[in-house]
Amino acid sequence: MKRACFTLIELIVVISTIALLIAVLVPALRSSRKQAKAVLCSSNIKQLLLGLFNYETENQTMPYGFYDNPTPPPGGYAGYIQYDRVGWWWFNHIGEFPRKKTVLQCPSKRLQEPLLKYNILCGNYGVNWSICKSSDDRQSHREEFIGTPLSTSDIPRPGETLLIVDSGYSLISWWHAADEPPIPLGDTIIEDTAYIPGLWINKKRDLWPGQEQDAIYGRHPHKTVNIGFTDGHVSRSKADDLFVEKTGSGYKNHLWVPK
Repeated sequence: MKRACFTLIELIVVISTIALLIAVLVPALRSSRKQAKAVLCSSNIKQLLLGLFNYETENQTMPYGFYDNPTPPPGGYAGYIQYDRVGWWWFNHIGEFPRKKTVLQCPSKRLQEPLLKYNILCGNYGVNWSICKSSDDRQSHREEFIGTPLSTSDIPRPGETLLIVDSGYSLISWWHAADEPPIPLGDTIIEDTAYIPGLWINKKRDLWPGQEQDAIYGRHPHKTVNIGFTDGHVSRSKADDLFVEKTGSGYKNHLWVPK
């Protein structure tokens, strides 16, 4: 009795079919993985929002974005003393470092340089510097970001004003999203190289080596970013929606400045 077997042509057809299925499925699986990371990122921002609002409930204002405090926070100072300021950052005030360090890490960040990749201040989430202000600043002419942090009652349109967002640095301001900020931003101070991942102006920004891929190509599908708003909701928007346009009378983008 003759044993049935594949002919060479049938074998080629089967192999070709398998190769075709793999070619179709791999991009779909890769896309699904990116979507899953984007959802996890959104969940992180939601948890951080809750921490920020809990702080406001107890203190009547949002926490300082950065506070020059000589006493180290629990877990020690974040960042690297070579280029980061030494003090308390906003997440130290809400108890998320080092207790829930993973919540502070965007699962989709694309930093390549180890000193940036493993720095909790870089390539994760940033608070709106117009709301979570600093106690002081290294640079002059940035008085609008210094002083007592705002509360949600100070913000006329909380549902339209961002509080926390995917960011290249732990503090992010509308200056970093403007093509022509009031004061030119260089790369001498790492705070000046903060960025919105995927924003079109990043192609011509001065960045630190290792920031380019995250800044220019973005983190989430279609160059989107997750945003936590001052009314507590989280949504995903195109990075370019956060662009601040210079006009004849000033600058235009209501997402940033609580006016």
